[in-house]
Amino acid sequence: MRRLFPVTYETADHAAHEPREWSLDELADAYAYPSGQDVWLRANMVSTLDGAAHHDGRSQGISCAADMRIFGTLRGVADAVLVGAETVRLEGYRPARAREAFAARREAAGQGPAPAIAVITASLNLDFSLPLFTSPLVPTFVVTGAGAPPDRVEAARKAGAEVLIAGEGSTVEPERAVRALAERGLTRLLTEGGPRLLGQFVAAQVLDELCLTLSPMLTAGDAQRIAGGPSLTVPERFEMASVLEEAGFLFTRYRRS
Repeated sequence: MRRLFPVTYETADHAAHEPREWSLDELADAYAYPSGQDVWLRANMVSTLDGAAHHDGRSQGISCAADMRIFGTLRGVADAVLVGAETVRLEGYRPARAREAFAARREAAGQGPAPAIAVITASLNLDFSLPLFTSPLVPTFVVTGAGAPPDRVEAARKAGAEVLIAGEGSTVEPERAVRALAERGLTRLLTEGGPRLLGQFVAAQVLDELCLTLSPMLTAGDAQRIAGGPSLTVPERFEMASVLEEAGFLFTRYRRS
């Protein structure tokens, strides 16, 4: 396990230097996908000390600047970002953008200029006039089941989205969703939620890695945890891979044992 603490450094005479900010290159190295994997699905979530995954319906209120840098880094090294339809609606998702800081790294890895967004949805109850569908840098995927409403499937395709079928009924099967993207060369996968979607990946045991930011805040209330839905009969064990700290926030990374 690596412990990376971007905090105050001291000289031999114990005079403290100013805390430094981790560069995007350092973060990209720390969060690089493991080599030699057929497909790798990681999640990125934030939680308060008392387990809330959001405040007033959005995660921004429990986040911080360093968390957003890691958020951008995780996108910068991913092939595709998987997100639930409810999160698209609540968070106002936009297309991923190309970032100069990751351009050379992505080109060397054979990746496009930005990760594709893959929206997981059964009903396709989405606004297909949004830029996410009409003007992305790389095509947006809509992942649904074979029983999805035909008119909504057609609306998604007319908007420019590529529709992937990953289930026999109206719902999406997590393992098939991951495989469908991998078959299109998108093997370095990242999910940003929401909690319902992450819960489905956990229940299906297809999640390989969890990047969890622990926010030093308390909210009380009845906010969702980072994962919701059906529980596993036996909890699945993950092992800590690394941890960073800044301003009281812990940026942890756990991998399947």
